[in-house]
Amino acid sequence: MDRGERNAEPGRAVLRPAGEIDMATAGEFEATLTEALHRPGVREVVVDLADVRFLDSSGVRVLVHGVSVGRARDVTLRVTGPQPGVARVLRITGVSTLLGFADSDAGRPVARGWRGLD
Repeated sequence: MDRGERNAEPGRAVLRPAGEIDMATAGEFEATLTEALHRPGVREVVVDLADVRFLDSSGVRVLVHGVSVGRARDVTLRVTGPQPGVARVLRITGVSTLLGFADSDAGRPVARGWRGLD
């Protein structure tokens, strides 16, 4: 996983990981995310997943843990721009709403199939 960070407006950190977030890279991603959530003056952390082509349960765990850390610090964690495969993982695991993105962020309309996963 490559990690990238864009400068953002005051009070906001934007992380832009790239590649894969899996067992091998989740630790690095978690360290980067945790550091951003603990920065003085940060009120929102945005994780732009546009360049992440694969996300497994390790990555989902890091994001959910980030929400918990953020809530304890009064910092909002929000995910944007997931590729369709990554968005599907987040929908299947039921965390898309927790992470603050709508299905339209994944470039497709809200699903109408069984459990909304099609």
